[in-house]
Amino acid sequence: MAPMDTEALRTELAQLRQEHRDLDVAVEALAATANHDVLQLQRLKKRKLMIKDRISALEDQLFPDIIA
Repeated sequence: MAPMDTEALRTELAQLRQEHRDLDVAVEALAATANHDVLQLQRLKKRKLMIKDRISALEDQLFPDIIA
């Protein structure tokens, strides 16, 4: 993998990790309210899961498992 590609993947990975943390805070805050919007909560959780899947895919590209 070219160094430029690796750097772009690392940048995207860092951004996705930050967005995942931000969504985690938003989900907790919304769930803590007395009358939270269930649909909005589900959407946030779904987005968070999609980001987690993308993070896993990027990590697999950057750090492949090498079976010895």
